[in-house]
Parts: sequence; structure tokens; C-alpha cells
Amino acid sequence: MREAISNSKRLDGRDLEEMRPLEIETGIIGKADGSSRVRLGNSEVVAGVKVETGEPFEGLENKGALILSAEVLPIASPYIEPGPPDEETIELARVVDRGVRESEMVDLDKLALIPGKVVYTIFVDCSIINSDGNLFDASSYAVVSALMSSKVPVFEVQEGDKVVDTGKKMDPPLTTIPVSITAVKVGEALIVDPTAEEEACMDARITITTNSEGKFAALQKGSTGSFSIDQIKRASEIARIKGEEVRTKIKELTNNGH
Repeated sequence: MREAISNSKRLDGRDLEEMRPLEIETGIIGKADGSSRVRLGNSEVVAGVKVETGEPFEGLENKGALILSAEVLPIASPYIEPGPPDEETIELARVVDRGVRESEMVDLDKLALIPGKVVYTIFVDCSIINSDGNLFDASSYAVVSALMSSKVPVFEVQEGDKVVDTGKKMDPPLTTIPVSITAVKVGEALIVDPTAEEEACMDARITITTNSEGKFAALQKGSTGSFSIDQIKRASEIARIKGEEVRTKIKELTNNGH
């Protein structure tokens, strides 16, 4: 594989900077406030959104809360063991969370009901159904699609600071569409959207998230190898270009113009 990639060839026939086919379905979990299933090549992720009320985080009394979690199910890969999340799964959740949070996709300032006491709390749970590489991007697209297709229950503050569910729904206050693009270094080559086999022989990984304006919102490097400055610049340019392509597709597939 390393030899083929050094000759600008990939075993699945893609160009080095070509992504796998992306499929998105929304509304697949009836009881959730928003949901999506994403297939990126053979990698498959399901995300669900649930909105409740809760206490704000300390220091963020005037903001709603966003809590994101990820789980790689044992059926996703023969190498996954049941039990608490391992370091890789924790990193996956953190990287996806950072892209959504740092892009300020959800305007949390608009989700405080009683500042300092009661706020909207948005839970987004990601379940990896099939693992075949680049779970960072597949999970990110699932989370973003689930949020974009979600309907948030409308809570109302009544006398005595009592919060009740009105039974109505509203669109969440979304400001931008963050899209992450992951590239890995194999030898001296930079390849986009790696499969599990390609990840197994990578030297380093970098995930870059851009917002709807093409500005960088988050960046995460993984693995022990290093990138040259030129490679980071190239990965950044790819993240902008491919990010816009994926963003357009997410808009189309979620029927949402946010």
C-alpha cells in the first residue's frame, strides 16, 4: 500500500485527494428531536439529538449547554471490545465536539431560559455502526446533519420560574455549517479520507474544520509522525475546497438552507 501511494495510486482506485461517496439520511429515529445516518464509503454513523432543560455549565450561566458523545459499537469492527470508551473513541468525540463548538454552529446565547438556573441542554449521541476509516469526518457529518434536521421543543417560563413544555417545536438557532476534512500522511504522500487499511499504515493524521465562510474553526493532529509546513498548507487548502463541496451536499441532503 505504501508503495502504491508513493506512486499516487490508492487500492480503491481513488485519487490521493478524492473522498469516498457520501450518503446522508435524516429523520431515522422517530423519538429523537433530530437524527441522521451517514455513510462515508463503508464507514457508517448514526447520530441522534435530544433536547431537554438543565442547569448551565459553571462560567457559562447565560448560555445553553451542548453535550456530545460518541460510541463505537462492537458490531462496527472485529477489533472493538465492549466496555467503556477507549482513548481513540474519547479523542473522536472531542474532535467532533470541538469542530461544532468552536465554529459556534449552535448559538447557545439564545438557549438560556432562566440565566444561571435553567437552560436548553442539547445532547447529541453518535453511534458508529461500521468502522472503515475516517470516523472523524463521518461522525462530524452525522452530528451536523442531525442538528440541521432537528426540531427543538419550545419551553416557556411561567410564574415562579416554572419551566413547561409548550408542545410546540422550533428550528434550533444555527449560525453556520462546520465541515471537517481529514488527511493522513503515508510516507511523503498526503491522502484525503483514509480507509481503515490506509489508517493502519499512516504516519500522521490531521483534521481541519472550516465554517460556512471557509474560515478555520478547529484543527487536530493525531498519531506520532510529523507534517512539513507545506503539507499543512496543502491540507488546509484541501479542507477549504473539499469542505465547501461537502457543505453543499449536506445542505442538499438535509433540505435545509441554514
